[in-house]
Amino acid sequence: MKISARNQFSGRITEIKPGAVNGTVKVDIGNGMIVTASITEEAIADLALGQGDAVTVFIKASDVLIGK
Repeated sequence: MKISARNQFSGRITEIKPGAVNGTVKVDIGNGMIVTASITEEAIADLALGQGDAVTVFIKASDVLIGK
């Protein structure tokens, strides 16, 4: 699969919190860093996501913010 998103991080799902329409999926990408994605419950089911699954996080944004 080719995708235009340049920011790709491999990791493992540490937690999935279901919601009414959207759920949150937490992915450990290493070095103590966790990325949290809000995706539809339908997508969670279609991808058969589960805790411990190896996944790739794709980040594509028109704005990138830096804080210190």
